[in-house]
Amino acid sequence: MKVVILLGAPGAGKGTQAPLLANRLGVPIVATGDLFRSAVRDGTPLGLEARRYMDAGQLVPDDITVRLLLDRLGRADAHGGVVLDGFPRTAVQAAALDEALAERGERVSAAVLIDVPEDEVMRRMSGRWICRAAGHPYHAVFSPPHTPGVCDIDGSELYQRADDEPDTVRARMAQQLGALADVIAHYRTAGVLLSVDGLQGIDDVAAAIDAALVEAGLADAVESEDVR
Repeated sequence: MKVVILLGAPGAGKGTQAPLLANRLGVPIVATGDLFRSAVRDGTPLGLEARRYMDAGQLVPDDITVRLLLDRLGRADAHGGVVLDGFPRTAVQAAALDEALAERGERVSAAVLIDVPEDEVMRRMSGRWICRAAGHPYHAVFSPPHTPGVCDIDGSELYQRADDEPDTVRARMAQQLGALADVIAHYRTAGVLLSVDGLQGIDDVAAAIDAALVEAGLADAVESEDVR
């Protein structure tokens, strides 16, 4: 089984690259948020445990999250491997995942870091705007409106949500990037960290991920075809 983890700051492009990579590897994406929602919806014992914390507005404990992940890895479609997106988020979670996989005779095959400088992360995350009338999304850099501050579709005013304002983004980034650095260090020490330049275009980042996996000896899992 190949367990490939995608790492990167918010806005680095993990959400774009995860389905591309999973498709090329022929394995499912496993995201903890989806696992929680599915388990709660299905009323599984682990789902009921997770729901107690979620309903209380608390983080689901790492041991429950890891048990959910292991349960997902046991399904037929994951026998060849998985792409993990959104977990682990801390070094403690990374260590817990390592231990749980080792008990099954498995390990993390590669942790792929989509590396984007902090100033670029800030530019990406704090450039989002939406219109007041219907929430049509824009980005100051990547998809700006024709007229600054005005929605192209309905002419309403554009505004930033509080979560997207620069000061809020900067505070959130400081917390998340610190935890990410610890996870990166964990996988670098384990010898499975692969880093690609996240400032490239989508296809170039995808190609760089493929090349990194080939160099790491995982070429048998990567299809050599156009990623588009």
